[in-house]
Amino acid sequence: MHLDSAKDLYQSIKQTRWTSLKDDLVRSAVRYARLRTDWALATPDQRLEMDRERSRAHTAFIDCCNILSRNMGKAGEDNSWRMKLGDDRKDLGDFACYLHCLLGILSR
Repeated sequence: MHLDSAKDLYQSIKQTRWTSLKDDLVRSAVRYARLRTDWALATPDQRLEMDRERSRAHTAFIDCCNILSRNMGKAGEDNSWRMKLGDDRKDLGDFACYLHCLLGILSR
């Protein structure tokens, strides 16, 4: 996953009429990215304590991607972004972090 790929995927996601599901996806991405950053800065003992929560947040983000994509497809919207994103958990987690980054930069 590269930043340009993440930008393209996000542009596709922004086109949906499913605003609440899109917002859920973005919020879950930001939550996971924060936990991932906190995990990177944590001591080994702190990592053990927070690992389950980080993993649950990662799964919740993936679920949000799947739910939005499924609803977009049912509504006849282009949901090809989900296939492009793939199913690799590391790539999905990286995408969440890129979304967090993009939102921060776009908000200036």
